[in-house]
Amino acid sequence: MEQEYLSLQQQLRNVVIQKEALKIQVAEIESALKELANSKEEDVYKVVGSVLIKKKKAEVEKELAEIKEDSQIKISSLENIEKDLIGKIKKLEEKLSSKGD
Repeated sequence: MEQEYLSLQQQLRNVVIQKEALKIQVAEIESALKELANSKEEDVYKVVGSVLIKKKKAEVEKELAEIKEDSQIKISSLENIEKDLIGKIKKLEEKLSSKGD
């Protein structure tokens, strides 16, 4: 039971780390979209690997919006997993504490 508890805690840590990384990615995308919205240029440069590629601004905005949406869906899913893990951890904590009494 204690091993399961430790495993659940590790899973929770991993989920939280993934969720925070995605939140940072969404914030960066929002910042990039804001800059693109303020730009009067029709073409922009996008980093692909170690190369800059010239692309239409609208195309880059669309790509970023799609990535942002996907990331937000993943965040929502991770939040559900996080809640589930927290519930399981609390139940196990109750079992472990009653076992120790």
